Amino acid sequence: MTIASTPNTVPGSIRVVLADDSAFMRNALRRMLEADPVFKIVGTGKNGQEAFDLCRQLQPDVLTLDVEMPVMDGLTALKKIMAEVPTAPAVLMCSSLTSAGSHEALAALRSGAADVIAKEGSTFSLNVDAMRDDLLAKIKAIAMTRRLRGSTPRPVRAHASPSAFKVDPRELDLVVIGASTGGPPVLETLVAALTPELHVPVVIAQHMPVLFTKSLAERLNSAAKVPVLHAEHAMKMSAGTVYIAPGGLHTRVRGGAGRFTLDIGPEPTTALYRPSVNELFSSAAKASAARTLGFVCTGMGDDGMLGSRDLQAVGARVIAQDMPSCVVYGMPKSVAQGGYAAASMNPDEMAKVIAQVSAKQSRFAA
Repeated sequence: MTIASTPNTVPGSIRVVLADDSAFMRNALRRMLEADPVFKIVGTGKNGQEAFDLCRQLQPDVLTLDVEMPVMDGLTALKKIMAEVPTAPAVLMCSSLTSAGSHEALAALRSGAADVIAKEGSTFSLNVDAMRDDLLAKIKAIAMTRRLRGSTPRPVRAHASPSAFKVDPRELDLVVIGASTGGPPVLETLVAALTPELHVPVVIAQHMPVLFTKSLAERLNSAAKVPVLHAEHAMKMSAGTVYIAPGGLHTRVRGGAGRFTLDIGPEPTTALYRPSVNELFSSAAKASAARTLGFVCTGMGDDGMLGSRDLQAVGARVIAQDMPSCVVYGMPKSVAQGGYAAASMNPDEMAKVIAQVSAKQSRFAA
C-alpha cells in the first residue's frame, strides 16, 4: 500500500486511489490520469483490503478497483467500502472483457460501482492509451455529478410531477429506453416493474460492449416477469417482450401500426456511442410516433437529446431521470434543458410510470 507524500490536494482537484494487483495496470492508470492536472493520485493498493484501508484513511473522490485480487477480491472490497466508509468514493471497477468478466461487472454495478473499465487481457497494453480520453471524461463527469449532489443546484422544472404523470396503455405501441454510465441498476428497476400484462414491446439502448449487453439481457431475463432478449437484426418484435440492443451496433425500430422489426447495423459509424440512443429514439418517432413512451436515464454526454426532440415533435412523451439519482447527470440533463422532457423523475418514480403500461391491453398486435 502506498500513500502519496502530499495526499491533501488543492481545491477542485479529483483525488484518486488506484487498486490493482498488477503493477502494469496501476502504472498505466496513473500515467493516463496524471496526464490531466485535475487528477491527483493520493494512494495505490495491491489488493481489496488495501483499497478499503486507503478509502477509509484518505477519503478519495474516486477509486479504480480490480475485480480479481489477492487477500480480498474487488467485489468483496466494494461491498465493504459501500457499507463501512462514510464518505465512499465513486468506484470504477476494472473487469476483463469476457463473459465471466461481464457478469462480474454487472454484479459490481448492482453493489454500487459507478461504472466499469473493460480491459481486454493481453491486448490491454496495446489499447491503454486509446481509452485515456474516454476514461478521463468519464471520471470527471462522475465526480462533477457527485459534487452537484453535495450542493444545492437549481433544479430543472419538469412539465409534470410524477404523481400527475398518467399513461393510458391503450394509447401506446412502444416503449424505448436509453442509458449509459450507471444505467444497469436503473434498468433493473424499470424492467422489474413490468408485468405479464404488458402488451407493447420495450427496446433498451445501454452504452456497453457487446459481451456486457448480452450478460445484461441474461441478468434481466432471469429476474423479470417478462421475456428479455438480446436483440438480433431482422427480429420481429413481440408484445410483452424487452429487447436489449447489442453493444457495438445501432438498433432501430422499423415498421408501423403496432407491427415492428428490429434493424441492427454499424451505420452511422461516426456516432460517438453504439448503440446510439438518438438512433433508437428517432427510429421510434418514425415507426410509432405519438404512441411511443421514452425514458432517458443516467449517462454522460447528450446522446438521446436529438432523438427526444424527434419524439416530442410527433407528440410522444419522454421522461428524463432527475439529477439527484444520476451517477452522471449528462444525458437526462441535455433532454430536460432542451425542453424535451415531459417530466424528470428518480428510478422508483419512473418505475411507477412504466408499470402503468402493463395495466391494460393496448392495440399492439403481435
